[in-house]
Amino acid sequence: MTAHATEDGQVIPPMPERTPQALRAAIAEHTPELLPDFDEHWKWAIADAYDPGPAPAFMARWWGAYAIARDPKLDAHVRDLEHRAAYESTDIAEAKALLEEAAKIHYRVRELEPGE
Repeated sequence: MTAHATEDGQVIPPMPERTPQALRAAIAEHTPELLPDFDEHWKWAIADAYDPGPAPAFMARWWGAYAIARDPKLDAHVRDLEHRAAYESTDIAEAKALLEEAAKIHYRVRELEPGE
C-alpha cells in the first residue's frame, strides 16, 4: 500500500487493511482528529458489548469516515455540501440535491478497497 498524489500534488494515504486494528492505526497516523470519537464508539459499541454483531456496521461507518477525512479536499467538499444544505439553502429541492450529492460520496467511499 502506497499513498497516491492528486493532480495538485496532494498526497492521500491509502486505505488500510479492512480490520479494526488497521483502520485505527491509519486514523491515528493520518486523521488523528477522528481518533477520540473512533475509540469512544469502539468502547461502547464493540469492546463493552458481548455480541460482535455490531462490528460490520462499526467498520462501515468508520471506513467511510476515514476514506473522506484522509483527503482534505474531499472532506472540505462534503462538509461544504452538508453545510450549505443545512444552513444556506432556502429551497427544499436545492437542499435535497446537496444532501443527495453528499450521500453519493459517502456511499461511493464505502466501496474502496485496501490500498486504494
